[in-house]
Amino acid sequence: MQVIDVHTHMLNKDWFSLLRAHGGPHYAAGKTKDGRDCVMYDGASFLTPQPAHFDYALRIKDMNAAYVDIAIVSLTCPNVFFGGADISTQAARLVNDDMAAAHTAYPDRIRWLASIPWEYPALAIEELKRARENGAVGVMVLANINGRSLTETAFEPVWDAIDALGLPVLVHPTSPAGASLMDLITHNMTGSVGFMFDTSLAIGRMIFDGFFERYRKLKIIASHGGGALPYIVGRLDRCYDMEPARRTKISRLPSEYLRQVYFDSVVYRQDALQLCLDVAGASNLMYGSDYPHAIGDMRGCLARVDSLKADYVGRIRGENARRIFGL
Repeated sequence: MQVIDVHTHMLNKDWFSLLRAHGGPHYAAGKTKDGRDCVMYDGASFLTPQPAHFDYALRIKDMNAAYVDIAIVSLTCPNVFFGGADISTQAARLVNDDMAAAHTAYPDRIRWLASIPWEYPALAIEELKRARENGAVGVMVLANINGRSLTETAFEPVWDAIDALGLPVLVHPTSPAGASLMDLITHNMTGSVGFMFDTSLAIGRMIFDGFFERYRKLKIIASHGGGALPYIVGRLDRCYDMEPARRTKISRLPSEYLRQVYFDSVVYRQDALQLCLDVAGASNLMYGSDYPHAIGDMRGCLARVDSLKADYVGRIRGENARRIFGL
């Protein structure tokens, strides 16, 4: 059974240099306590690149050791949402071209998701088309774009273009809007708690805004097992039943719309993965690892997938990904 990793990241040194030079006011170069280069977000450590973020040969070696066949690589947060139109577009092109080159070098092992300058829709659509022509099999977007909702009217042209192409979209969290007010910097809780909130809010808003009624071809992938969504789906349904304001744009239970969403396996407990499977269904769950971040876990995430009911394992390991990405 082939293993396809749908949530795994690569960086590019030129992109990293752009971020360090143009990431203000929120993002700045910094050092971790053990002296490694990192990116700071409002004074807190936000992104600490690992050697494998820049080294495809090392990635392939680690994939071989973990028995992972194909990696669908993507950029991570803050993606290309910094520095204005020119810098954002330049950053997107740098990363997309680097990933396209990696696919050329490892055609049987590497596929990739496009990053596009969403804040500038005309430029985003242009880069989307260029990336697609160069081999992108999907798109990555953050769960909020510099504090803006993904369902904002301004982004509709971008979604229309993606929907027309029928491309999968990985919705990946970043620091949620209002992070400083929530005191996520203390104990550096952005990654552990803030990310889960960010994804849950983004997908929840999509549901209640009627997003899945308007875009019928889209395949939305909710990162990290959907954040908290599998755990709170009963609450979403109860609010829909009891509060008329929840039903202004949708006519079905939120749990039914979640069956239109895809989820990855980047959770760290077997019972959490089982709950995600119960909510998503076996046809909508896919293997992911979050490699090579420090908390990434190719072996562990795969072992948890392999521990599920045998009838489901092949689909989650790779068959679902092959279907929705058209591999």
